Amino acid sequence: MSDPLPSWRAVNVPVPVNSEMNTLRHALDLEIPPKRDVSRNLLIGTWNIKAFSSLTRKWISSGSDSPKRDYRALWAITEIISRFDVIAIQEIKGDLRALRTMMKTLGDDWNFLITDVTRGDSGNSERMGYIFDTRRVRLSGLAGELVIPEAEDGIIGAGALQRQFARTPYAVSFRAGVETFILTSLHVDYGSSSAGRIPELEGIAQWLFEWAGQANAFGQNLIVLGDFNIDRHGDALWQAFTSTGLTVPDDLHAVKRSIFAIDNDPDLKKYYDQIAWFETGGKRALNLEFVSAGGFDFVPFVYTETNFTKSTLQHRLSDHYPLWAEFNC
Repeated sequence: MSDPLPSWRAVNVPVPVNSEMNTLRHALDLEIPPKRDVSRNLLIGTWNIKAFSSLTRKWISSGSDSPKRDYRALWAITEIISRFDVIAIQEIKGDLRALRTMMKTLGDDWNFLITDVTRGDSGNSERMGYIFDTRRVRLSGLAGELVIPEAEDGIIGAGALQRQFARTPYAVSFRAGVETFILTSLHVDYGSSSAGRIPELEGIAQWLFEWAGQANAFGQNLIVLGDFNIDRHGDALWQAFTSTGLTVPDDLHAVKRSIFAIDNDPDLKKYYDQIAWFETGGKRALNLEFVSAGGFDFVPFVYTETNFTKSTLQHRLSDHYPLWAEFNC
């Protein structure tokens, strides 16, 4: 970002924060592909930003401030988001102060779409949203929340139908160059047990399988992304998610999803977040050319003071890492 704080210039940036942001930018340059104008690429991201809601209007919030998210955290979040053409955000809450401040900072070339707040305890008063760079992608006309019709109870399964997705998947179509693609963002209800998530994941997989066959018949690429609350790679939840052919790129299999994940964990626990699509199945198969994918570990670059633990950091940035995938288009 050439001018990272146009909306906050009235507030002097503390020298340590400015230095920290320069270090963060350098790390992002190394980890995330640049946006190319020639031989165009498409950078799609997903990020569960923990309780993305209000904002304490200070550079460094104190122990008595609520919320703990401050200008310093929001600048880091904004810097990360600016690296993508479009990013799906989960856990946007009812209060939009942080989001609106970020959008002012990103500038007039950026836009967003969000759902209304979900009702009920399992919905956690969350919104689903997309933030996108209008110089790189534009809306192509479709936006909607996916709900299973009662007539399909026998296909999807009674458990998933009864729940109707605690936070209904949010689908929006975009266009980049000559390519149209549909992103479907989800945040699966964690619930009281992992087994309780299986019907919802199976319902999502089957719904997307049916829809991809229709959408891709018209040259529209379907990509699903978000927080699926899968405990570990290969478990019953993973099997439910991939049961109809959804495929996660190999580049993401060794990427940590949570800041609390253990380094070099062979079981890939806390395997919550995913980016996936159908690679086979005739007209269901993705037409976009996949290039690379990864995540970004922001922990070493922000709030580097020794008193900032991961437990405190999660309330400022997030307990999840962002994931991304790059395509040629």
